Formats: sequence, structure tokens, C-alpha cells
Amino acid sequence: MTLILFAFLALIALAGGLGVVLSRNPVHSALSLLLNFASIAVIYFLLHAQFLGVVQVIVYAGAIVVLFLFVVMLIGGNIGPYRHGSRTVTSVIAVGLAAAFLALVVWSVVQVLPMSATPVGAPDAGSVQAVGMALYTDYLVPFELASLLLLVGMLGGVVLARRYQPFAEDETQ
Repeated sequence: MTLILFAFLALIALAGGLGVVLSRNPVHSALSLLLNFASIAVIYFLLHAQFLGVVQVIVYAGAIVVLFLFVVMLIGGNIGPYRHGSRTVTSVIAVGLAAAFLALVVWSVVQVLPMSATPVGAPDAGSVQAVGMALYTDYLVPFELASLLLLVGMLGGVVLARRYQPFAEDETQ
């Protein structure tokens, strides 16, 4: 039953990914991305990785898709006219390369993994307690460095976004 549900969700995720790439309307593309993120979150829940599933819903399906839709609405959603002459040649090349890549991935997976392999891991590997324990014991220094890097990036974004105002000299002198 789990394998059938996983295959169904994987097909939905692939359909969402194809919708992102193939849609000409940016709003439809962002909604296809939301479908992709939601199906991946359910796959995380199937794998008993509750923390990753909740983060997927909150961060990606919530914040990132809303940010994309906000930017699309801000710039108007008009992506300009298409060049129809080179689009067909480019599409044929892209489909051929994608098919070759997919065949290579399938061949690699079939060669490396035996068909009866089942993933083995700790039963609580994806739980909030296990992630928190690993994050604040084994990976404390990288976690703090990542937070420092994000803080510096946020401050840099604020500095870059500020409008330039020339220094006004004191006119009372």
C-alpha cells in the first residue's frame, strides 16, 4: 500500500515539475511548484520524517511560493514575446537531452540498487527530537555559522536596498 501511494505521489511530483517547466503563465508555473512541494511533503510524511514534512510545507509550500507569486504580481507576470523560430529547435534538443538523462538515471539506479533493498535507518531519524538533538550536539558549530552567514546576508541585503542619500553638509556655517 505504501509503495502504491509513493508511486502516486511521485507521479504527482513529476507532473508538478513538468508544469513548472512547461507552463507559459508564471502564475500557473508557481501553482505547479506548490503542487510539487506539497506532494514531496507527503512523501516525507510517508517516510516518517515529520520534521522535514512540516518544514517543506511551512518554508517551501508556504513562504517560497507566496514570495514567487508576490514577485510575479509585482512585475506584472508578462514575460514578453516568444521567439517562435528557435523555440522548436531548442525544444527538440531539450526533450532529447532530458530523455537521455532520464535513461541514464534509470540505468544507474537499476545497476546499483538491488530490487529487494529496503532502507534501513533509525525509527525516529526524521522526528523533531532526533533532528534537534543532532543539530544542537553534533552540528552546533555549522548551525551557528549558517545562522551568522544568514544574518550577514540579511544585513547586506538591507544595506544594498537602502536608497542612496548624499551627505548634506550643515548649512548653518
